Amino acid sequence: MTNIHYDNKRYELAENQSVLDCLNGHGVPVPYSCRVGVCQTCLMCAKSGTPPAAAQVGLKDSLKLSGHFLACVCQPTEDLDVTLPDDALLSAHAIVHKLELLSHDIMRVELECLSSFDYRAGQFINLVRDSNHVRSYSIASVPRLDKHIHLHVRRLPHGRVSGWIHEALIIGQRTEIRGPAGDCIYVPGKPEQALLLIGTGSGLAPLFGILRDALDQGHQGPVRLFHGSRDLHGLYLMEELRELESRFPNFTYHPCLSGSEVPDGFAAGRVHEAALTETPELKGWRIFLCGHPEMVKMTRKKAFLAGASLQDIHADAFNVSHV
Repeated sequence: MTNIHYDNKRYELAENQSVLDCLNGHGVPVPYSCRVGVCQTCLMCAKSGTPPAAAQVGLKDSLKLSGHFLACVCQPTEDLDVTLPDDALLSAHAIVHKLELLSHDIMRVELECLSSFDYRAGQFINLVRDSNHVRSYSIASVPRLDKHIHLHVRRLPHGRVSGWIHEALIIGQRTEIRGPAGDCIYVPGKPEQALLLIGTGSGLAPLFGILRDALDQGHQGPVRLFHGSRDLHGLYLMEELRELESRFPNFTYHPCLSGSEVPDGFAAGRVHEAALTETPELKGWRIFLCGHPEMVKMTRKKAFLAGASLQDIHADAFNVSHV
């Protein structure tokens, strides 16, 4: 039987149980968010024992070598003596520069980093409220185009972090951030390749960054962005996207509404259905999917069946159950 040693106490792992579930089940407050090994909120460090390679996928080499692992997907085959990571190795600090409502429930948060912080548009960071409340938010800004890091935070009912951001965060406040992480980014090198971007809700955040990054780097192939919501209240940045559409002939913006009222100029139906109807043949396309997990899962499958290569499908599914 495998054991986890934490804070001078021993915890026995049940069969097929993750380190996160074991420790949380015994009242140890290890923070987490996505629970699928993506967001890196549950990062821990093994002081002795070797975590499985599957629990280190996506981590920087320096973190792997120092024994760090993702607790939510770690099912060790040997005893581990674990600790929470040294925040000094992972964290940066930033000042809240600006807060702006983009819609009735989405806040743009601009963060001014107090030290060098390298990132790519479309990646995500973890924003820390306190040691027990850490949440992942995608980056909408582009480093060479924007002075500060931009996040789009949707307020959710009873959201412990999103509610704090909307109700209590103030300009000038010092915050802790961790990261960046994620590979849902624009990679130059194929300027003629067609790009299809599909998102729901605040899933527009990484797509907005990826879009501006690609256009600014001179991407020449067609670029189509489909952003969906049930009604007009869920769409935002429409003026900015229309302005980009007017400046770049190869870019088209498709706002989609799935509700009963669809004004002229908007596509009717669910966003992935509208996108795949408009672009039924996807061989050779590069695709970015961001937003609701079910939409991402379904569209990934349909895009593959429509001819897209799996290596050309990049996804960022948002877990919104407790943010």
